[in-house]
Amino acid sequence: MSMDWTEVQIRVATADTEQASAVANMAVPYGIYVEDYSDLEQGAREIARIDLIDEELLKRDRTHSIIHLYLEPQENPTETVAFLRERLSACGIASEVDTKTISEQDWANNWKQYFKPLSVGSRLLICPTWETVENTENRVKLSIDPGMAFGTGGHDTTRMVLEAVERYITPESDVLDVGCGSGILSVASLLLGARSAVGVDIDALAVKMAVENGAINGFAEPRYRILQGDLVDKISGRYRIILANIVADAILKLSPVIPQFLLSGGVYIVSGIIEERGAEVEAGLLACGFTIKERLTHGGWCCFVCGKD
Repeated sequence: MSMDWTEVQIRVATADTEQASAVANMAVPYGIYVEDYSDLEQGAREIARIDLIDEELLKRDRTHSIIHLYLEPQENPTETVAFLRERLSACGIASEVDTKTISEQDWANNWKQYFKPLSVGSRLLICPTWETVENTENRVKLSIDPGMAFGTGGHDTTRMVLEAVERYITPESDVLDVGCGSGILSVASLLLGARSAVGVDIDALAVKMAVENGAINGFAEPRYRILQGDLVDKISGRYRIILANIVADAILKLSPVIPQFLLSGGVYIVSGIIEERGAEVEAGLLACGFTIKERLTHGGWCCFVCGKD
């Protein structure tokens, strides 16, 4: 196994640098490096008292910045890149995300060495499609190939939701998964006994992977439906369980409209919230009339299970 680190580069408009950097910092806890030439000339004059600037530097793009982050060898680059793409798109930030050391073409196979079968909660076994696994504990097996969509089950945000879903699912549960990524939460809900699941994602690639991951596990329309849309724009009906494993800002934007989609006695489970923003999201949920049934934290992330009286 190689000991190569992966460099991820995110290119965004200068105006989005700060918000994109915050998203990048969720992906790696140990710092990022931002390349921003927007105030190059003024900075050079003020800091270095220089008026002559290297020609190469002057040719740099001033309208965009590049955020660099570095992944340790044991990190799964595909999961991280998919996470970044989906979170940036959920924040309305246009971005280009590239990686170095391994080309994205090689990744399709290289990253697979980092994704091993994973037991989650007391009933689920998440298994990559390319591995055969001894299911000695007789768990419900969820086969998944996330491709370039976020969600193998290994990320703390996803695991907390999966564990909560297991506790709340019933045979009468119709589930709505907002920002479904690879479809892992919707598929898991059905495997754990839900009656139906609807997933929605703004990202076309995620929608494609979510449909495929449903099919791999034997689920298709009408029981399992995946829609392309922004948050709940395309959604109708009412649900016993609503899941949103997205970002704090998207949760704050989404939560005021959730009560119209949530059945009485249902639960709204939100995750993907960096711990520093936990109190702010909690206050937002309370302001929307939710009660907090459970607060879960793991690895610097928060997940809230909410009810509506």
